[in-house]
Amino acid sequence: MIIQLEKNISEDQIQTLKTKLKDISYKGNRVKTQFSDYVICVGKTDFDIRSIGILDGVRDIHKVSDAYKLVSKKWKVEDTQIDLGDSIQIGTGNFEIMAGPCSIESEEQIASTIAHLKENNVKIMRGGVYKPRSSPYSFRGLGIDGLKMWHEQTRAAGIKIITEVMMTEQIEEIIDYVDIFQVGARNSQNFNLLDALGKVDKPVLLKRGISGTIDELLQAAEYIFSNGNERIMLCERGIRSYESAYRNCMDINAIAMLKEKTHLPVIADPSHGIGVRQFVDKVALASIMGGADGVIVEVHSTPEKAFSDGQQTLNYQESNRLFDRMRKTFNLRESF
Repeated sequence: MIIQLEKNISEDQIQTLKTKLKDISYKGNRVKTQFSDYVICVGKTDFDIRSIGILDGVRDIHKVSDAYKLVSKKWKVEDTQIDLGDSIQIGTGNFEIMAGPCSIESEEQIASTIAHLKENNVKIMRGGVYKPRSSPYSFRGLGIDGLKMWHEQTRAAGIKIITEVMMTEQIEEIIDYVDIFQVGARNSQNFNLLDALGKVDKPVLLKRGISGTIDELLQAAEYIFSNGNERIMLCERGIRSYESAYRNCMDINAIAMLKEKTHLPVIADPSHGIGVRQFVDKVALASIMGGADGVIVEVHSTPEKAFSDGQQTLNYQESNRLFDRMRKTFNLRESF
């Protein structure tokens, strides 16, 4: 059960609510976010919710059977819209592209990528400065110095930054230089990190775990929301399977299912989803028809020379074509 509180609720009214919940054997946990004030209640007693809804200070009440409550569509029918400023909205009815290299490599690479994105009216640049790699000997990013260099150029160009945060200690260090925190597949159940990101007022892109279920992804998002941050996007990036012909099994089904289960925006990552450059465009377009609110894709001027993930990264000519086709596909979907 979710109880939405009035903004001006008094302590006496809170105490009355607590007493009522105790009387019906429900445990309440108060959650304050940047947008609202809630009490999340757990219990098994059947009761008339109107007995709670009529209390002073209670704005609304919803019965939610899902284990994940705040991110569930069962109480918030209207889909969440995430406003990044500068007329960038992420959510149902809008479509945003996030593009850039797997890793930030140099000042020249940043400038080249920004020019490419501006040419295609792409307003969000992805890139990694802290890279979780399977091998400890692979390139692992330029760190905070690379991020500051990147931030300086994107700010001048009017482009937003999305980059991965790997541990709680990095949040304070990088928060002034990012617009969206990305939680990668390996950290999708790093609950300390999710708790910490719930305490910041910046959007979070949460990727599905390498072998994670849809419910596990939604429960992970609940950690962020329940700590105070409603600005969450979910990302389908493929899951591990027994198939070896491609990198991951891109679960287009999950996109449609998530749009049914949650009010949060859903982003598709076809680059990691299939991991084979020549098929990234096809998977991206399929994801849009599956209901994705945006696509995050890897691009590089010369993928063959990229420091990481070159095999799944599009060159500028390929991405030029894909950006145009994705927008046309989204418009086609919306006309149905």
